[in-house]
Amino acid sequence: MRLIPGLLLACATLVAGVPTIDDLLNLKTARGAAISPDGKYVVYSVSETDWEQDAFVTHLWLAETGGGGARQLTRGKKSEGGAAWSPDGKWLGFTREGEGGKAQVFVLRPDGGEAVALTKSETGVQGFEWSPDGKQIAYTAAEKRPEDRKKQLGEFEVVRRDYLHSHLWTVAVAEALRAPVAGTQRTKGQAYSVGGVAWAPDSQRIAFSATKNPDLVQSGTSDIYVLTLAGDAVKKIVDMPGPDSGPVWSPDGKWIAFRSAMGNPKFFHANSRIAVVSAEGGAVRSVSDAFDEQPSIVDWRADGIYFTGMQRTQAQVFRADVASGKITRVSLGPAGSDFTMTKDGRMAALTIATAEHVGEIFVTELGKWAPRKLTDLSAQVKDWTLPTSEVISWKSRDGAEIEGVLTRPAGFDASKKYPLLCVIHGGPTGIDTPQKVSGGRYYPTDIWAARGAVILRVNYRGSAGYGEKFRQLNVRNLGVGDAWDVESGVDNLVAKGWVDEKKVGVMGWSQGGYISAFLTASSTKFAAVSVGAGISNWATYYYNTDITPFTMQYLGDDPADDPAIYQKTSPMTYIHKARTPTLIQHGELDRRVPIANAYELRQGLEDRGVPVELIVYKGYGHGITKPKSMRAVMRHNLEWFQHHIWGDAAPDFVRPVLPKE
Repeated sequence: MRLIPGLLLACATLVAGVPTIDDLLNLKTARGAAISPDGKYVVYSVSETDWEQDAFVTHLWLAETGGGGARQLTRGKKSEGGAAWSPDGKWLGFTREGEGGKAQVFVLRPDGGEAVALTKSETGVQGFEWSPDGKQIAYTAAEKRPEDRKKQLGEFEVVRRDYLHSHLWTVAVAEALRAPVAGTQRTKGQAYSVGGVAWAPDSQRIAFSATKNPDLVQSGTSDIYVLTLAGDAVKKIVDMPGPDSGPVWSPDGKWIAFRSAMGNPKFFHANSRIAVVSAEGGAVRSVSDAFDEQPSIVDWRADGIYFTGMQRTQAQVFRADVASGKITRVSLGPAGSDFTMTKDGRMAALTIATAEHVGEIFVTELGKWAPRKLTDLSAQVKDWTLPTSEVISWKSRDGAEIEGVLTRPAGFDASKKYPLLCVIHGGPTGIDTPQKVSGGRYYPTDIWAARGAVILRVNYRGSAGYGEKFRQLNVRNLGVGDAWDVESGVDNLVAKGWVDEKKVGVMGWSQGGYISAFLTASSTKFAAVSVGAGISNWATYYYNTDITPFTMQYLGDDPADDPAIYQKTSPMTYIHKARTPTLIQHGELDRRVPIANAYELRQGLEDRGVPVELIVYKGYGHGITKPKSMRAVMRHNLEWFQHHIWGDAAPDFVRPVLPKE
């Protein structure tokens, strides 16, 4: 039986050092670096593929900052997450599936021993925090639905009214170490649904953010509250339009910092601010006006509020002076993610991935920024033949400066012309950065690069890292301006003589899928397109999505009152121009971008005789999350572009030729 070349390459290494799809999916990844209070250890998570369970399983590892090596702390079939040190550093708290399949808080001694369950939540723990004195933990959990309704009436949902609010509980650690407990419920009722929590330094109060209800359309109603444990009195201290979330206490317990829209109802594309307010309530003041991006608060220390934020294609660490609003950059190089600090603020742990190495765990002194690597996950790819990545820039049609990540195959020769594959990120406020292994879990770009393709990841208008004005360039211009940015990026590489303009493809997921759909309907530059969970008609999207405020903020109105803007930005408006063979991939149960968009695009293309395939991945929502189905997504993309770009045999998605086990 003859094997399809692209499929064979996906399953077995034909060329020495070229990764296969399974190699890419088997790559272990590290994240969640959390440094111990005394700076001696860093706990982090390593995720690996379990094909038997068809799952990505995450376990905890511990590294000594002094160079004593790393060891695995947890094992088994169930994943752990949300690792957090007790204030004295004697315990590691984390969440894991407990009895009845519900997530519970467990603790483990970092020097060894068995994990002990602390909580016994009926509905499962959503998140938790240690009290500063280490005597309690606070956790959030959803309400339990009354059993009598299901028994008498079966399963149903009243849309936009039927909610299970999340509430706040506390557990005494000493008691829970003897036997897991549900603890004490501190908030109740239907007035709000609790989100992020933060203990006051005195361990007697808890600040939390809460929305009107847990529906995503209510994200703009998030405000800040303070709970006093004595009597469970709750006081709202911030009440403004737009989301206010992520409270952090000042060291003296008199003030609370939080991330705020500062009353701006158009928060999806506008800068948020770091704001401060008295713990008793009152006037709210921004302390980050000088920072033109989205800040994420890390902690409030004596010398200011530490936060992270993107600067073009690098994450950096900053400090805001609370009195003056002056912003000081702390990091002297890429700061990656998962930034955490020791109790004295002298050291930090972080996860950094660059074009030189995969994601690794680092530690650094904050006074003299010099990250030191504690892990060596890059050893997994030392024998792989990988492309190289760099950031390039060009001018779009309207003169806007656009950046992208260009990945060149090994042995790149500027005098030759290569196939070009454009991969478009989601968001739109996502960002692409140079990576050692550029292939994700949907698009096997490293395999294409090994075959001689150039890869371009476009940080189109609206992307994070370039400031508020850049993010707002696609407000009421979605799709149109985005297409300019992708097409001009292609033109830029063609003009350099590096690209065979007859062998150009484009693909993306979510917002990247929408842009790909827009291009397949409106452009003739591409030989093949793949649309992953993309919008084809903004009116269809608006009336069916679970996040309608996103549409209103970017397009400015609903389809009934402003049909023109929905026509301008919808791929289906331009479908009569479509000529490009298109693969459509979508999750069966997608609520973010409802699957009607996929069927609409497919029918529109078929009606005009354009080659099209729609593949529906059963049981999935907006993302494909299990390794076997990710393998399918990657193989389908691999075969589609191998055929349309390189001329390999046409794929048969219905009866694929599979390798022998």
